[in-house]
Amino acid sequence: MTVAHDSIPEQALDWIGRGDRAALATVVETWGSAPRPVGSQLAVSGAAEIAGSVSGGCVEGAVVAEALEALEDGRPRILTFGVSNEEAFAVGLACGGTIRVLVEPIGVGDGLPLEMLRALCAARAARQAVVLAVDVETWERRLIDAAAPDPLAETAAAAMRADRSGFAPEPHARWFLGVHNPPLRMAVVGAVHIAQALLPMARLAGYDAALVDPREAFASAARFPGETLLHDWPDAALDRFGLDRRTAVVTLTHDPKLDDPAIRRALESDVFYLGCLGSTRTHAKRVDRLKEAGFSDDVIARIHAPVGLDIGAKSPAEIAVSIMAQITQTLRRP
Repeated sequence: MTVAHDSIPEQALDWIGRGDRAALATVVETWGSAPRPVGSQLAVSGAAEIAGSVSGGCVEGAVVAEALEALEDGRPRILTFGVSNEEAFAVGLACGGTIRVLVEPIGVGDGLPLEMLRALCAARAARQAVVLAVDVETWERRLIDAAAPDPLAETAAAAMRADRSGFAPEPHARWFLGVHNPPLRMAVVGAVHIAQALLPMARLAGYDAALVDPREAFASAARFPGETLLHDWPDAALDRFGLDRRTAVVTLTHDPKLDDPAIRRALESDVFYLGCLGSTRTHAKRVDRLKEAGFSDDVIARIHAPVGLDIGAKSPAEIAVSIMAQITQTLRRP
């Protein structure tokens, strides 16, 4: 289950910055039809203000009460709640389940250290993927990134790739790994029919998507209602959009004048996916141009071309499905 990038830790930090106190509650385990996935968070201020959710409303009142007590005694705690069938139905589920919630006061006692919360928020602001790990027996905590020299680094990296918070396997099963990945993003170059199907699919899959095309008659609000439209030249547009390891780039124009600047920019970055529309013959010519521009065979091999999984797609919508499937495969099974 994807862990949403939201503003819950930042809200807690804001409350503390204004002179209030705050606690964080995090779903650490679920069984059955739980209302919220593992990793979901709720922030509680000392004045009992709340942001976020751990249950869709079923147990928030009890969690808030425990969070306020934790702010007084400085003790983190893990709470277990059973969600009845009736309560589950009220929040849109077919049946009940059980959830465990970690409640941590911030900056007091054995709670989450304030400096660690600040470091977490700074990493999130910089679009740096990190795991906040906590030993639920000793209350030791670590903030782990992909390059951290830590015994939990490999397990944390796998959790970040899967976008899945949870307890580590043995011999580290006391450690809960809270994944904080930046939002996924996708830049689609070329205001063609495939893009009209691909952009809504990308949003449904959790991507912040933008369409890049300097031709305003093609990349118009009438043809792409509600989409983010970037009318700069593709390389400049991608610079403005920002490229990192949580970003996918898809080029669809068939026009080297538009596709090539975007492809070069993407190859110079660490985007996790670069897919380019065009036949095998078209791609061979593209490869020749990239080699002339100084790109090595290993770098060029990062390109998925012809774009999309080979599922026999014919229509623009089917091709968009194949592209979205290949992006998902590359993200989840690198």
